[in-house]
Amino acid sequence: MSPLFRSTDAPTPTPNGLDAVLCQAAALVLSYPDEDLLARLDLIEAALAGTPSADRFAGVLAHLRGAPLGDLQAFHVQEFDLSRKHALHLTYWTDGDTRRRGEVLARIKQAYRDSGLVVDTGGELPDHLPMVLEFAAAAPEAGRDLLEQFRASLELIRIGLAADGLPHTGVLEAVCGLLPGESPRTRAEVQARFGQAPPVELVGLDPLDRTRPHLAEEHA
Repeated sequence: MSPLFRSTDAPTPTPNGLDAVLCQAAALVLSYPDEDLLARLDLIEAALAGTPSADRFAGVLAHLRGAPLGDLQAFHVQEFDLSRKHALHLTYWTDGDTRRRGEVLARIKQAYRDSGLVVDTGGELPDHLPMVLEFAAAAPEAGRDLLEQFRASLELIRIGLAADGLPHTGVLEAVCGLLPGESPRTRAEVQARFGQAPPVELVGLDPLDRTRPHLAEEHA
């Protein structure tokens, strides 16, 4: 499970309303599956029932109910840990393995500290999407800022999931739908809308003077 709010039994409404429920539900179903997650699937489904996002979560809920835990875990590792096409670390898509990435990760950690929440990263990098989504559920304004800063990463993950027909595609569609404007249809549109990365040998050497991350070069 993702490391925030381990005592929470199901997504629950906050003053931010449905957006927070959606973010927390998305954080759960995008996390490494375990017995805890499988026990919460009915509660997640109930929390989303009657909302526009219910249909978008149907595929991943069916996936999580449709195979033994060991198979689900192997699938998650293959698709999200070993495959760079669906990497859930947001700075991977914008900064790759560069010096700049370390600075951006530090900025995300500072956002967590500034929120006043007690955050246990559990050894995970702070840009891991399930963690960012749980943060958005608990601190909606600061969380939305992070999601907007990494809109390009979210859209690239969504496009990659859709291209490979993964059941998690609808979850990313729902998350991207929380942010202003229509989603780009292609990687080229993402590049055009959010900007092109500087040459690889220069990334990480430039001052980090922009609030919007650079897009890294296209990933395999």
